[in-house]
Amino acid sequence: MRGMPIDKEWKTAPPAESLFGSERFTGLDANVLDFWRFAMSDLRVNNLRGYLAEFLVARAVGASGPRVEWDAYDVLAPDGTTIEVKSSAYLQVWEQRRPTAITFRGLKARPWNPRTGYADEATYNSDVYVFAIQTATTHETYDPLDIAQWEFYVVPRDSLAVLGFKTIRLSTLSMLAGEPVSYRALADAIRRSAKGGE
Repeated sequence: MRGMPIDKEWKTAPPAESLFGSERFTGLDANVLDFWRFAMSDLRVNNLRGYLAEFLVARAVGASGPRVEWDAYDVLAPDGTTIEVKSSAYLQVWEQRRPTAITFRGLKARPWNPRTGYADEATYNSDVYVFAIQTATTHETYDPLDIAQWEFYVVPRDSLAVLGFKTIRLSTLSMLAGEPVSYRALADAIRRSAKGGE
């Protein structure tokens, strides 16, 4: 704000407390669950589908703790593997004449640091990239909570870096990663990828 003194010391926000939904707003007849229902009920929308995909990957590898908005990666596995998660789906919440062509963007990014700002160069910032696809092709069957409707392509950073892609289509991804894996096989695929495909 204008006129506020600038403190020379950097301040670190404390970790966020886990919310349960029953916490009440002060001065408002509503709780956190009311807010979640308002803002986050439709898991088909792009940003929430992305968060859901990150949650699924985090659960698969046994990661704990909440997501961190500004990290250079989406999931930190307990063994230290950093994971970038990209998601897509054939169906959207808006009207469509045909299914969405599966394309993943933003494979390279400029890492951000609160003290120095964005890095000069966009780079691949994770050890492993997981491409998550919600596979339903009819709205009647679409269930974002059905793990069987998700498939995952797992690619090590080096494979993407050699190609230099910022964006990748499903056809190219299939050639690069091979067959998709199910949720049950995801953790093993990530571990193998982190070790260079052993």
